[in-house]
Amino acid sequence: MQYYCESLSQCRRLPTREVRVGKLLLGNGNPIRVQTMTTTDTMDTMATVEQTIRCIEAGAEMVRITAPSKNEAENLRAIKAELRRRGYDTPLVADIHFTPNAAEIAAQIVEKVRVNPGNYVDKKKFEQIEYTDEEYTEEIERIRERFTPLVKICIVHGTAMRIGVNHGSLSDRIMSRYGDTSNGMVESAMEFLRIARSENYHNIVLSMKSSNPQVMVEAYRLLVKHMMDEFKECYPLHLGVTEAGEGEDGRIKSAIGIGTLLEDGIGDTIRVSLTEDPEFEIPVCREIISRYENRTGQSSVAQVDKLPYNPFEYNRRKGIPVGNIGAGRVPVVVANYFSYGHPEPADLKPIGYTYHEASDKWFISDTAADYILLNHPPDFELPGTLKMILPLDVWLEEKDNSTFPIMDGNRFVETQSSLSNIKKFIRVTNEIWNPQLKESIKADSNAIVCFQSDDINSMQSIRRMFIDLEEDGILNPAIIFCNSDYLSLSESLIHFAIETGALLIDGMGDGICLDVQGDESHPTLETINSIAFGILQATRTRISKTEYISCPSCGRTLFDLQETTAKIRAVTNHLKGVKIAIMGCIVNGPGEMADADFGYVGSGAGKITLYKGKEVVKRNIPSEVAVAELIALLKENNAWVDAPLVHA
Repeated sequence: MQYYCESLSQCRRLPTREVRVGKLLLGNGNPIRVQTMTTTDTMDTMATVEQTIRCIEAGAEMVRITAPSKNEAENLRAIKAELRRRGYDTPLVADIHFTPNAAEIAAQIVEKVRVNPGNYVDKKKFEQIEYTDEEYTEEIERIRERFTPLVKICIVHGTAMRIGVNHGSLSDRIMSRYGDTSNGMVESAMEFLRIARSENYHNIVLSMKSSNPQVMVEAYRLLVKHMMDEFKECYPLHLGVTEAGEGEDGRIKSAIGIGTLLEDGIGDTIRVSLTEDPEFEIPVCREIISRYENRTGQSSVAQVDKLPYNPFEYNRRKGIPVGNIGAGRVPVVVANYFSYGHPEPADLKPIGYTYHEASDKWFISDTAADYILLNHPPDFELPGTLKMILPLDVWLEEKDNSTFPIMDGNRFVETQSSLSNIKKFIRVTNEIWNPQLKESIKADSNAIVCFQSDDINSMQSIRRMFIDLEEDGILNPAIIFCNSDYLSLSESLIHFAIETGALLIDGMGDGICLDVQGDESHPTLETINSIAFGILQATRTRISKTEYISCPSCGRTLFDLQETTAKIRAVTNHLKGVKIAIMGCIVNGPGEMADADFGYVGSGAGKITLYKGKEVVKRNIPSEVAVAELIALLKENNAWVDAPLVHA
């Protein structure tokens, strides 16, 4: 195993134990399985059955149902019986948080139970800060006493179990020793796994979920390493970004977190957690998985024998600046207008620049591209914050100091001496990535590398070139160019998010340029620009808009999550860099809010509790006034600004 996976140059599945969930097999090279979770009240048997059927018919291979108390756990029997009566034998999973008794009941009924080590036995009150070694050991023994009965029930009934750790719900005890870290997440799971193994119980799946894809990816990688180091084997892994949100942002965040791991062969089952009806999660899962089902062909990516960076801890690649690119500056966005012959001022609106003719002024949005790639210079003056890139031959005709040339690597080697004092962009593919080109780039402090690959393992190909930069001491900035030839918007979005996000997660990339090939069925320029900034936001490399951490709703939800999320977005989406968590119930808050700045959490029927960080600020506010109270809280903490005027 290389660090945390089978190969860093090929997409090769990580060998894991085979686990049986009812009739379904996962791990050990079986297909990557798709699952989702119901949002109905578990005590409403028929509503839960009907929604479960919709999920199954959409393609779900497992369906999870919340069981917060013994009553809901008991009612799983009626739900399962009705599904079986109708001819559906898809495995059911009981979702357990605070109630071991409910887990023990559910494990005798359904095919799988999910427990969260952070709140299954341990305290999560954020009260006790320090634990002595003796107190720590006593707590582990208490966990063993309370958890072992569930393990034994699972053995008797052939029930599978997911040990599902969430970044935001680590216990006081784990937080005291490891802090709010990936290491803490891993140890939280390993404690439960060791107990299960001591009972010779192995029908186990694990997960390391976080609303932050960086944390999620690090935690899964660490978990694989720890399992291999301690047990010399891995258990199947369930992948998901928790509280990913809705719409484009939720899909981008999920694709980055899940896809980054699948690119390295990690993951046996997935769920995309969207604040939408659960059946809408399934097509997104399928599109992610489809990238890996038919990945055939010969890859030319050279084997990676040594990593020059730490894959278990985020650090941005160091280097030299060229203008506003590189050396720790926020990644730039390059808009590709090569297909435009001669754009007009109105054509720049999709990339964040709106021209107001009456005042002869440009209005610039927070998601305005930094560079524009053109075939020819336009017939008007660009806004001052938008820099132009032209093909070398066109640029040579213009010789305009405010524009910059782009050329392929071979042309750069030929013209290097005459262009050494000019800021320039060099297109580099793995086919021309040779020692001469590397030396030429290293010798030119004005060169910006633009990596692109058409290899079957294109992400690994670009990662290999980034690794070469480190090994050869090349400090020039490097931008990731990514093309999509997928026919649908959703497929292109997932492709862009995985290809570029997997690199940005590891600190690689001083900018991105997304482009589509083909007809009008592809995403618009406005959509591509939005996706680009969404990818940078989700990887936490450039914050340009409000971030919403929103749970996917379940039977515990105490208000209409989709409607409420839309209301809050409508009045707060101009608050750049503010992170707002919108949680349906106390199980998903405060713990699940992770690193949110403010939280809006259901605390009872028609009641909302507001948080600043993990601190309760206002309790049990009527839901009718809760959004207004949230705005007041933002203002009190200097997190509010008035929304800017919108110019047509």
